[in-house]
Amino acid sequence: MKKELEKTYDPKQIEDKIYHNWTEKGYFHAEVNPNKKPFTIVMPPPNITGQLHMGHALDNTMQDILIRFKRMQGYEALWQAGTDHASIATEAKIVEKLKEEGTSKEELGREGFLKRAWEWKDEYGGRIISQLKKLGSSCDWERERFTMDEGCSEAVKEVFVKLYDKKLIYKGSRLVNWCPVCNTSISDAEVEHEEKAGHFWHIKYPIMEDGKPSTTNFLEFATTRPETMLGDTAVAVNPEDERYTYLKGKTVWLPIAEREIPVIEDSYVDMEFGTGVVKITPAHDPNDFEVGKRHGLPEINIMNDDATINENGGKYEGLDRYEARKKIVEELDSLGLLGRIEDHSHNVGTCYRCHSVVEPLIKEQWFVKMDEMIKPASEAVKTGEIKLIPERMDKTYFNWTDNIRDWCISRQLWWGHRIPAWYCGDCGEIIVAKEEPKVCPKCGKSHLKQDEDTLDTWFSSALWPFSTLGWPNETPEYKYFYPTDVLVTGYDIIFFWVIRMIFSAYEQTGKAPFHTVMFHGLVRDSQGRKMSKSLGNGIDPLEIIDKYGADALRFTLITGNAPGNDMRFYNERVEASRNFANKVWNASRFIMMNLDAAEVPANIDLSELTPADKWILSRANKLSAEMTENMDAFELGIAVQKVYDFIWEEFCDWYIEMVKPRLYSDTDKTKAAALFTLKTVLINMLKLLHPFMPFVTEEIYQALRENEPNEAVKSAMEESIMISNWPTFKAEWDFAKEEAEVALIKEAVKSIRAVRTDKNVPPSRKAKVIVVSDKEEVRKVFTEGESFFASLSYASEVEVQADKSGIDDNAVSAVISQAVIYMPFSDLVDIDKEVERLEKEHKRLEGEIARSNGMLSNEKFVSKAPEAKINEEKEKLAKYTEMLKQVEEQLGRLKKN
Repeated sequence: MKKELEKTYDPKQIEDKIYHNWTEKGYFHAEVNPNKKPFTIVMPPPNITGQLHMGHALDNTMQDILIRFKRMQGYEALWQAGTDHASIATEAKIVEKLKEEGTSKEELGREGFLKRAWEWKDEYGGRIISQLKKLGSSCDWERERFTMDEGCSEAVKEVFVKLYDKKLIYKGSRLVNWCPVCNTSISDAEVEHEEKAGHFWHIKYPIMEDGKPSTTNFLEFATTRPETMLGDTAVAVNPEDERYTYLKGKTVWLPIAEREIPVIEDSYVDMEFGTGVVKITPAHDPNDFEVGKRHGLPEINIMNDDATINENGGKYEGLDRYEARKKIVEELDSLGLLGRIEDHSHNVGTCYRCHSVVEPLIKEQWFVKMDEMIKPASEAVKTGEIKLIPERMDKTYFNWTDNIRDWCISRQLWWGHRIPAWYCGDCGEIIVAKEEPKVCPKCGKSHLKQDEDTLDTWFSSALWPFSTLGWPNETPEYKYFYPTDVLVTGYDIIFFWVIRMIFSAYEQTGKAPFHTVMFHGLVRDSQGRKMSKSLGNGIDPLEIIDKYGADALRFTLITGNAPGNDMRFYNERVEASRNFANKVWNASRFIMMNLDAAEVPANIDLSELTPADKWILSRANKLSAEMTENMDAFELGIAVQKVYDFIWEEFCDWYIEMVKPRLYSDTDKTKAAALFTLKTVLINMLKLLHPFMPFVTEEIYQALRENEPNEAVKSAMEESIMISNWPTFKAEWDFAKEEAEVALIKEAVKSIRAVRTDKNVPPSRKAKVIVVSDKEEVRKVFTEGESFFASLSYASEVEVQADKSGIDDNAVSAVISQAVIYMPFSDLVDIDKEVERLEKEHKRLEGEIARSNGMLSNEKFVSKAPEAKINEEKEKLAKYTEMLKQVEEQLGRLKKN
């Protein structure tokens, strides 16, 4: 039964049906196959709380393009999919839901809360996966993983215990970033710095003299956080600062807190900034923490976990941090210890999840020691073992690796991988183990309690490239598919995830997790703004798919895309992509209708092809080579532009138009060659386009395959375009001579069309075309291509000659390389109508000249009008006079005829 393409392309009718067929046939599934080379991509696992947004759409479109390309090239291509438990985000969502229900996680208890969390995962965890399927993602869903599934959890425990045994994981009290809303520590990478308007408050601390605070001598400094002075344990000056040498060994009085604190000397202090004096608060500032360690200063925490002032804040206890700030400033002012207040815009650390301002607090937490572990990760990029695309990301990468601090991995949350550490209630021993110990190995008692904290989400995500393949077990999948090949991700998570995967892979497997990291930019709105809920400018990819189809969205996201660069998204671009899909559809329908009406040879002797056939085959041949090179270099935006230009311009606008006279003829002996070429190029074109527009190309390919009358040819065609062979360069299809010949004819056609456009000649008006060239080989090109050349140039007839003999002097000419094209003027223009038009124009110009002359001879106008206005009128007069002269010349020529 014949499969006909509908008159109009409707993605809604085909996309779900095609995707279902792909999954049913198992085309996305990859197996360990010693006969094939593997190619692996791991999907950045979206959060189970996630809803598909444009960033996901871009990220997964790029991965899908690469995996489809490699699959067609014959690789055993695995796109490993999965989702992330996203501890902070998921817990926050569930807590919010519980609040709506009038309860809390504390009321449920840990066990009850985790039961709800798993129910949440079951309900919402698959939502984003189903949305990724709408996009056409050809992941191996049979291998889908979750960061808290049994295998990944085993890997997490294996790594934690291993690193602890190597003393690379430790527990200690250090300054951490604390989110007072999420109520957990977060790592440096999870702190986003936002520009916020604030103030510099200049504060004076009295210098202690004879055991009393001086009323005349003060040390002045500026701070953006006056409330933290409650935890000051010193003020510091630079040892090289001669202004303060007299203060060596002295102390100052800390007002409000009413304590005496020392003046210390430390090179950390910038002498050139402000007064050269800095207050030191070790418990609430990372730099002060380091200074405090060097000088043995006490660490006074003045804040509760919810950012209210604790008992160390004296009379300010219980106040919110900002309310305490306000009251402290008022009290300092009343004591005469407040100097000027400056407006100050500065970067403030905020939680990446809830965007509240984080507080540096000293907490007992678990840390990963980074100074040694980061070295292989840094070296891998330096030596090129891992390549970052674009190269400019190297600088960002090294800026992080060179300044990395120990990674705080514990989180005060219940949802996540619980830290595999137990505390003995009798002897205080800490036992770190993969399984819960029965008794304490030190004292033999069984009074054991597991650590309450969970691990940072990124701890498990860092193991993703190998944990998903069965590590720590030496599974066949791990041996075959690891290391993976390419990671595609946004530049905004280079610290969160990319670097952590790299150092974790070297530490655990001794290998790089992938050889290339391809960074893409953000998808911004039409004004270049970041899409956000607050701006209300987010665009739902699912709505775009519903309106225009997944192919149109994918094509839009990749067109003009360059690694690492942000892109603007607007609907006009999606409409243009849909129009392109329609162009491909309509061209395919036209070709298939002609294939149905005639017998098409399965193979053809190349000598039977016309120069036009050889030209398009040669162009398609070169396109496959160029696109392969671009795809291998991850230049997806360049590759897609090339296939677009080829299909729209060379194939549809030129070749199909060139062959129409042959298709419509029953006597043309080259008709079979035209049909063979159309079909061959169409199939290759669909294959090259497939990674970018998988649905429309599959639907057309299936129709071609089902309608193939030759059973041998049909059986040789793969049952799906996605498992067909990627077109490769064929030396026998390299027709440089014919390419040059058709280029010459195209140049002639473009010149003729330009002349006709200039003279407003409608396509329906045919004109004789005379090609004049003293070169025999040029004349031969036009003689052999006469049939399609005449059609494309709207010619009534074509003559090819060696000289200009017999051509009227008034013939319109167009010069091209190695030839001149002539067209009789009377063929192009209806002389009577043209004379009538020019006489009207002559009359109009005379009127304009009379008007200009009248104004310029009017003394009133000349004396009162601005000089610019007078000059403008003079320019008009000169222009009209020149135009009148040209019209008169044209009229003179026409009336002679």
